[in-house]
Amino acid sequence: MIPDPTFASPPSTADSVPYGSAAAAETTPLLSVEAVQKYLNRSRASVYRYANTDPEVLNPPYDQTKLNPEVRRDKDAPLEFRPQEVRRFAEEVLGLHPTIQVQPPEETLTHDLMRQMLQELRAIRELLEQQGK
Repeated sequence: MIPDPTFASPPSTADSVPYGSAAAAETTPLLSVEAVQKYLNRSRASVYRYANTDPEVLNPPYDQTKLNPEVRRDKDAPLEFRPQEVRRFAEEVLGLHPTIQVQPPEETLTHDLMRQMLQELRAIRELLEQQGK
């Protein structure tokens, strides 16, 4: 389900860096509302309903049942979310569990040529093994 925040994600750095550290802010790109929408497979309005926002408070306190955006300095600043927070919200609150779908690669001319080269190399090896015996 991670667009792999690739959720999608760079997920490897998101998992290895502690939440709230300065290193996390530098290495993990923040997700826009549109990216969260795609990740959660929900409407834009739903993302705003899930978000921990208050028209009277710029940065409300952390709420475990809401999707907590990154700290903003201005009320006009767009909402941005850490991939770890989106993943936490999806799993703990919405009960979504990302699935990894493995799809075969698209067949291309390169794949066909590589397959033919492999067959030729196998034939050469077989011939050499027969001559060596």
